[in-house]
Amino acid sequence: MKRLVQPSIGLIGQIIAILLLTMVIEFGASTLLYERASQFAVRDDEARRLAEHLVIARRLVVERNRADRPSMAQDLTTQRYAVRWEEGLGAPPPIAPSVATMHDQVIDWEPTLASADLRLRLTSPGRSSVVTGGVRLSDGSWLYFRTLQPLQNLNLAIQRIFLALVPALALMLVAALLVRRALRPMRQLALAADLVGGGTRHVPVEEAGPTEVRRVVAAFNRMQARLERLIADRTHALAAVGHDLRTPLARLRLRADAVGDHATRDAIGRDIGEMEAMVTSLLAFLGGGDDPEEPVLTDVAVLCATLIDDVEDRGLVGAYVGPDHCELVVRPSSLKRALTNLIDNALHYGGGATVILEDVPGGVTLAVEDDGPGIPVGSLRRVMEPFVRLDTARPRDTIGFGLGLPIVARIVENEGGTLTLANREPSGLRAAIFLPRL
Repeated sequence: MKRLVQPSIGLIGQIIAILLLTMVIEFGASTLLYERASQFAVRDDEARRLAEHLVIARRLVVERNRADRPSMAQDLTTQRYAVRWEEGLGAPPPIAPSVATMHDQVIDWEPTLASADLRLRLTSPGRSSVVTGGVRLSDGSWLYFRTLQPLQNLNLAIQRIFLALVPALALMLVAALLVRRALRPMRQLALAADLVGGGTRHVPVEEAGPTEVRRVVAAFNRMQARLERLIADRTHALAAVGHDLRTPLARLRLRADAVGDHATRDAIGRDIGEMEAMVTSLLAFLGGGDDPEEPVLTDVAVLCATLIDDVEDRGLVGAYVGPDHCELVVRPSSLKRALTNLIDNALHYGGGATVILEDVPGGVTLAVEDDGPGIPVGSLRRVMEPFVRLDTARPRDTIGFGLGLPIVARIVENEGGTLTLANREPSGLRAAIFLPRL
């Protein structure tokens, strides 16, 4: 039973997500720090300009008589600052805490303003603020001023953020391509791992990429080499066992022919046949992973019809339903062995076999149906396991180790297809093989 794999993003996706999160945090922090530093620089520059303007304006206004002071103040008004003096103007509001830093900067630039009781205040606080205030003259009157250009506070406009993100996103794309290239050996490793145990000759994976990746690939290649040696040793051992077992069985069959009692001779022959069938099925199952046969274009319709002709030649009930020709790239001998096992089961348990060939989207379905007792629903999956025999559904006079269906399942898996079993109504079993078109 295959284990369900929970969906998740790949290693490249995780690395990109980490880089993206780091970039966003770094970008946000840098933007805030940059804007605050820019704001401080703007305030400091504004304080220097204001200090210079106030010193000059205060000196020029106080030198005029009271009647000329309003016009002098008007003359001192520039595009950046508005200056106003009127008779009887009272003292402006005290210093606002929001401009206390700017007040100190102005005093630092022009210490003489410390004795002039400089007062500052922000009007319309926000992203664009105007500074207003006044300074006291030597005669006790007040000279008012106001900035005509608003101070630029923290500005996180979408346009600025987008422009700052463009190079960052470009760097992220380059980083993603580099990470993908660095992890390419991991993808090749995954493809090679999928081929392990599938009957395909294994090719060592190229050891490339970062040091950690090369170590993993090297370890996989060593494991693959060990598996190949184990499979080769097992194949040689199975070939030797098959030869050693068939030799004494052949001698027993020859000696059985010399037995005079027909009943005894037939019983010995049946036992020998059962032993040969057991050895054949066991070798076919254990040696199935090392099938040297190559896939070729095969007319599976002719193959199915030929198998049914053989059934009818034996005097048994068989039928083929399907097209006259249907070509598919398969291993013909292996597919024939799988269909033969299914047909033999149908003949033994159902008294007849019907082979149905259907051309379906994406591939071909080969189904073998019978009218036998079927298989209990709870055991449909279990019968595909090796050495499983269902006493309730199968009589005990069957030969073999219960490897017929497991052999079929392995052959179908090597072809890249699927095997499904389902009971028919009112009785019978349907074994369907789906083979994809490659």
